[in-house]
Amino acid sequence: MTVPTRSTMLYLYSWGPRFRVPGIPVLDRKGQHCRVLVRGKRMNSCLVEFEDGYQAVVSRNALRRERP
Repeated sequence: MTVPTRSTMLYLYSWGPRFRVPGIPVLDRKGQHCRVLVRGKRMNSCLVEFEDGYQAVVSRNALRRERP
């Protein structure tokens, strides 16, 4: 599997939770670009992949659409 780059992503999102926690890996990635791999229907969650290949299940409320 290839690691996505900013130029190969179809839709750009940035991860932006309300606060930042240095000890927790997902909450430390505020402002980083990611792509949505899978969207959940019931709990408003999704599986995202960051530019360095790290994957996490996050809340869709914290995703922000970026301009290309």
